[in-house]
Amino acid sequence: MATRRWFYLVPAEGPPRGLVHAIEPHNLDALPGQKQSYSGREALATGLRNLLQGMKRVAMEYSPRNSIPYISRVDAGTVELVREHGIDVVSSGDLVQRFEAVWSDKALALHRAASERLYRIKDHAFALVRERMAAGVAIHEYELQQQMVEWFRGEGLVSDSAPCVAAQENAGNPHYQPGPEASRIIGRNEVLLLDLWGKLPEPGAVFADITWMAFTGSRVPARYADAFAAARDGRDAGIELVQAAAREGRTIRGFEVDRRARDVIDRLGFGAQFIHRTGHSLGEEVHGNGVHMDDYETHDERRLIPGTGFTIEPGIYNEEFGVRTEINMFVGERDAEVTGPTQTELVLLA
Repeated sequence: MATRRWFYLVPAEGPPRGLVHAIEPHNLDALPGQKQSYSGREALATGLRNLLQGMKRVAMEYSPRNSIPYISRVDAGTVELVREHGIDVVSSGDLVQRFEAVWSDKALALHRAASERLYRIKDHAFALVRERMAAGVAIHEYELQQQMVEWFRGEGLVSDSAPCVAAQENAGNPHYQPGPEASRIIGRNEVLLLDLWGKLPEPGAVFADITWMAFTGSRVPARYADAFAAARDGRDAGIELVQAAAREGRTIRGFEVDRRARDVIDRLGFGAQFIHRTGHSLGEEVHGNGVHMDDYETHDERRLIPGTGFTIEPGIYNEEFGVRTEINMFVGERDAEVTGPTQTELVLLA
């Protein structure tokens, strides 16, 4: 039970110390360090002053101007309360990553295993559409999605949502999901987007998350090929930037990766149609608590640190169609790798 305010300070040096309410004295018992109790707001003010004694700067789950909303979890009043003691409050974003986003060797192995299974499911899905097209038998987005769900079960994967299957204009909606009442037939000479994510049901397992594109014809029209090439080239520019920084031991931040990919897509004339961040952290949840590749929706200044994984997934969207390509990366101590195959052109399903 925690109905009253409590504080826990972890100094750069020395043991942690805590402050708890007298009616809830057992709070923080599981954590190391000494703690004091208070009862009443005047005692709280005194206790907090003692807790912060000697501190000039503290890191909290705070982001200046809410520029990284995923980290801004401390309320404004608590930040004001700490600042009243002459404390400089800074973001704990990079610190959180070290505890929340770094993968163990086992997690990396489980990610690779999940990734291999996702690529198999993707191949099965494209093969089924190709088979139906050849036989002249219709297949709906929702039907294909539900078949993919069955393949997830067969592969032993779990996820927080069914895969995305989006044809033609539906692929132009980045968050489209087919359903029993909202689905269309996958027609001929259309683009087809598959976005699928999952992990193995083991403690500490992390997600893999991929997007691949196909065309249900024998020859890809230029408007689709050009859009996909722009997304692909932006993706590859982001990959190259991350790998170069890792090999050189150079610090790189999430917004820089987004900016590199976006600059390429801008130059190719598709910048206005790239309407989301370039990538997100991967963890035990598909959107993890590490750095995102983002200088568009937010300005993510967190560093890419060794042991973390994330997606790079630029897309081009309009009312007629959409394309996206998504890969996963893992940053090691002196290198960075793409953990699965990368798509270079649309898969033909004629």
